[in-house]
Amino acid sequence: MSRYAEPMARLIEELKKLPGVGTKSAQRFAFHILRSSEDDAVALADAVRELKAGLRLCSVCNNVTDVDPCAYCSSPVRNQRLVCVVEEPTSIATIERTRGYLGVYHVLHGTLSPLHGVGPEQLRVGTLLQRAERSELDEVILATSPTLEGEATANWLAGALRSFPVRITRIATGVPAGSDIEYADEVTMARSLEGRRDL
Repeated sequence: MSRYAEPMARLIEELKKLPGVGTKSAQRFAFHILRSSEDDAVALADAVRELKAGLRLCSVCNNVTDVDPCAYCSSPVRNQRLVCVVEEPTSIATIERTRGYLGVYHVLHGTLSPLHGVGPEQLRVGTLLQRAERSELDEVILATSPTLEGEATANWLAGALRSFPVRITRIATGVPAGSDIEYADEVTMARSLEGRRDL
């Protein structure tokens, strides 16, 4: 038997499904919503409902958007022939914060992970391969994470793109700015040496 009334227990269970939210955080969120005004609670519920109803994936790059094609794919100032491939839509914000990239994106919505049943057919690569086949791309930057799954995905995608006339590059990885070399692991240090550049 739940120690909370059924509506509260249900809300807590739903909030616990959010990433990084455990039981205690879910309880705090639920009681905050309970204490908030009726207008605030309705606004939150409406925002969630509109999020699910109003957003979709861009037909070109698979980014989450409310217009199709998305703002990046329809931008006249972005280089439409330069594509940065990322695992998830959240990676786009990280790249945009650099203010140095003016190409477009392609979102895979995952990485290869045979242990979790994710193969190439589960990744959203169709439109990217079609654009490469039609010679619409000059360069594809593979910006997957430097994890085992991210590396496997980048290697598989590079192989899939090699038959097309497109330059394939991989983001550099290595020692992060502000860190001490003493604490870098051997893989990170090896990548840093491989990715060195002239000064």
